[in-house]
Amino acid sequence: MYSDVSSCNTYNYGDALYWDARYVQEAESFDWYQRYASLRPFVRRYIPTSSRVLMVGCGNALMSEDMVDDGYENIMNVDISSVAIDLMRRKYEHMPQLNYMEMDVRDMSFFPDESFDAVIDKGTLDSLMCGGDAPISAARMLGEVSRLLKPGGIYMLITYGDPKVRMPHLTRSIYSWEIVLYAIQHQWKFHVRHIQLVALFCEVTNYVIEDGALRQ
Repeated sequence: MYSDVSSCNTYNYGDALYWDARYVQEAESFDWYQRYASLRPFVRRYIPTSSRVLMVGCGNALMSEDMVDDGYENIMNVDISSVAIDLMRRKYEHMPQLNYMEMDVRDMSFFPDESFDAVIDKGTLDSLMCGGDAPISAARMLGEVSRLLKPGGIYMLITYGDPKVRMPHLTRSIYSWEIVLYAIQHQWKFHVRHIQLVALFCEVTNYVIEDGALRQ
């Protein structure tokens, strides 16, 4: 297993100091990759509104707010940046459906096993895959995700990473995840391939589904 240097730059995306500095400078809300409106068909299909949801690496995105507006009742948001968490706590203190905690996704021991029905990850695994210790960081995070999910739970991953790089991390036998891969083209056409994570959503611009296989 290895890091995905193709989708990285020189920033240390796994470092809290980087994110603190970024959110001090860019306090305006920002959603990585996709807004909720684009992801809603998948979220509603796989995650009931009554689910207890964990949003890992929430940053200052609007997705959790949009999910509450769409009927979701219980979303725990975690991020490594204390600046982002303080900002979001103040912003959403009027929304009891949203909770925020400063936390490193590689160690979420604050939560007991099987605490959540669903985990949503929009770019957090990607950020860890940019570090020099990518395989270790990815394994620690995914191990925590697996531990925190209830039986039959959903891990929804939205990533710009190369599927060939991501899949070895997700198909480890210790997880026993059933994987559904959606490759979203830049024209926003959806192609579906059933593999065996509970739901993996990859946003890629240079892959298509041909004869049941993911091809470049």
